[in-house]
Amino acid sequence: MRFTKFPRSMRQFGTHVLAIALGVVLTISTLQVLPSQAEPAPIAPAVDSSEIIAQRQSPATSAIGSSSFVTAAVNRVGTAVVRIDTERTITRRIDPFLQDPFFRRFFGDGFPQQMPSEQLRGLGSGFIIDKSGLILTNAHVVDKADKVTVRLKDGRTFEGKVQGIDEVTDLAVVKINAGNDLPVAPLGSSSNVQVGDWAIAVGNPLGFDNTVTLGIVSTLKRSSAQVGISDKRLDFIQTDAAINPGNSGGPLLNGRGEVIGINTAIRPDAMGIGFAIPIDKAKAIASALQRDGKVAHPYLGVQMLTLTPELAKQNNTDPNSPIQIPEINGVFVMQVVPNSPAASAGIRRGDIIVQVDGKAITTAEQLQNLVEDSRLGQVLQVKVQRGNQTQQISVRTGELQNAS
Repeated sequence: MRFTKFPRSMRQFGTHVLAIALGVVLTISTLQVLPSQAEPAPIAPAVDSSEIIAQRQSPATSAIGSSSFVTAAVNRVGTAVVRIDTERTITRRIDPFLQDPFFRRFFGDGFPQQMPSEQLRGLGSGFIIDKSGLILTNAHVVDKADKVTVRLKDGRTFEGKVQGIDEVTDLAVVKINAGNDLPVAPLGSSSNVQVGDWAIAVGNPLGFDNTVTLGIVSTLKRSSAQVGISDKRLDFIQTDAAINPGNSGGPLLNGRGEVIGINTAIRPDAMGIGFAIPIDKAKAIASALQRDGKVAHPYLGVQMLTLTPELAKQNNTDPNSPIQIPEINGVFVMQVVPNSPAASAGIRRGDIIVQVDGKAITTAEQLQNLVEDSRLGQVLQVKVQRGNQTQQISVRTGELQNAS
């Protein structure tokens, strides 16, 4: 399922940000004491200045002042982080205009019959998840690559074989033959991550190998639609640890050196905003890729938009709007993919999905997650609002195919 933009009348919903300035006024009061009332000030025992500094340090200050927790975290996982170089050969097609006999009659046959091939090189990161040489990385790092080269931290290089790719979650598993005693990155649990936790990114940004950056977890469950990659089915960990091209596929660690995410995306129009795939999601996908080489994702086949009464009202009051929409909460069907499960079941463009299996649906992300968590071939009871009427439609999920 993909998200598309709604007509202009429904996109004019603005967000107003109110900035509140807080002023702090410090009031200092004085009290006059007559000489007869004053008592001699007690003489305090001498205290070592280092003890005072130690007492004033908060736990956070102590952590920042000591490099031990970052150093220990990186040392725990560092040897398991790898650099991934890729090569891909592409041959561009000749413009049909240059092959036209009429064109050649005037300009001769000095033009090439075939464009020279072009070598594209890519760079990314990954980390070893099994001592036999299994590596987890992003799908976009190795997808369509003709050659994959994996470099370990000790400098050794090996040819990598892509065992499986899942474009929907942007995850891939690569195998190298380097013995059966490779260092393995300890995997944590992203379900235990909280906003404000330490976040340590390790990888090869811009080709600078073994780079470490430190930040915090900025927020959790940032949807792929919000990030701007609506063709994925992911809720990201957002972090302000510096992430740059080349970091893709590398680990995001917690303060104990456990992998909590896979660095995946950045916003080119922002600073200090990066995104990582939660490791719990990656574990499940990696297992399927190792076993089957692919992952089956159920889908309905609708392009959709989150609908609110406010958006519907804006549409309905626009004299240029082609349709009137019920002013309710739900998911508006923008388009139905031909020959999809939704099309076969009778879902139409303009329907508003309000329930699935008796559960109220209020956002497109909620519907997408519900379908993703269903089984292939599972029949879902979808309640739609169509004009002034509601209908119950049975939809059997199908298998979403990768774009490639």
